[in-house]
Amino acid sequence: MTGAGEGLEPLAARVRRDLERLAYPRRDWLTPRRTSTPGGDTAGDAGGDAIFDVIIVGAGQGGLAAAFALMRERVTNILVVDQNPLDRAGPWLNFARMRTLRTPKHVTGPDLGIPSLTPEAYYEALHGEGSWRALGLIPKETWAAYLAWYRRTLEIPVRAATRVGALRWNADARAWEVPCTAVDAGDAAAAAPTLFARRVVLATGIEGSGDWVVPAIIRDHLPRSLYAHTRWEIDFASLAGKRVAVLGAGASAFDNAATALELGAREVRLCFRRPSLVNVNAYRWAETVGFLKHAGDLPDADKWRFIRQILRMGQLPPTDTLERARRHAGFHLHASCAWQSVEPHGDGVRIHGAGGDVHDADFVIVGTGFVTDLRRRPELAELEPHIARWSDRYAPPEA
Repeated sequence: MTGAGEGLEPLAARVRRDLERLAYPRRDWLTPRRTSTPGGDTAGDAGGDAIFDVIIVGAGQGGLAAAFALMRERVTNILVVDQNPLDRAGPWLNFARMRTLRTPKHVTGPDLGIPSLTPEAYYEALHGEGSWRALGLIPKETWAAYLAWYRRTLEIPVRAATRVGALRWNADARAWEVPCTAVDAGDAAAAAPTLFARRVVLATGIEGSGDWVVPAIIRDHLPRSLYAHTRWEIDFASLAGKRVAVLGAGASAFDNAATALELGAREVRLCFRRPSLVNVNAYRWAETVGFLKHAGDLPDADKWRFIRQILRMGQLPPTDTLERARRHAGFHLHASCAWQSVEPHGDGVRIHGAGGDVHDADFVIVGTGFVTDLRRRPELAELEPHIARWSDRYAPPEA
């Protein structure tokens, strides 16, 4: 390592030079359009609303990369909308409680093949040549900062603190209506102008296919003050000296368990249904160009077989995530401990697990992930009845 690198401004200038050299053709793909009148009606001759070529919902890594890909194709009349403050989209500065990304640092993606736009180039511009080789996994704050620099360097237009409602097609305007509400720092919402777009891209992340879920045995039997989902804000400082029970054995469950212990929880008991933790990463074998680029080309029977096997095997927590929790004397793992019921008990919670186990806790953290259910997505409220599922097109050989 040679110490400080060249800095981000020279790197950004190099990115722009690289893109300038590749800028063919230069003419925009589409001609601008407007609705006939404000609001999208066709009657009258008043000036209408501008129609974006594409509106992207979500300014995380997927939304920004989609915007860059469109811009490289000379689709430049675009807008990215996100409900979070600027450069705080995605989990990294919100509910992510891991220390580093789980993805290996060498995975490429948002750079779209521009070497000067890679995370490696960004990191070495800050920390000097050789610093990337010395880095293990990318700290989550570093990744968030990289995405913010990426947005600024590429001049991607983002409208932050804006929530999108139910999309609807306006046949007169031949465009999608994108209703918006402005979200202030206190999470109060106010109506914002409806936007129009020829196309809409939903880059709403892992929850974009449904919603985060709290099991009914918790949601229906405990007051909200006694539990939180890993996706929610959690006041970990208030758990100092207390007993915490975590349901689930995914990576986020371990992240939250470790965070609670690091901030002073007396003990954390992590309960899960399987007889033991998964110890094989079923996804790692898929890291080949053939699978990553052509999984969609496989016959339905093969896709079904792969998915069934992955679900049978389950997903293991990353080694460093597991060890982060295990290094605390107050951390306890409980396998084969599906929760049968929970109830308020004194000032806390009593948990009845499979096999007659009983655990008392002061607070419950729910690490049960999300449910895939398009009916839960506000953006799709008017479209969901018209969306075909795989089950509408394919009948698997086994239930």
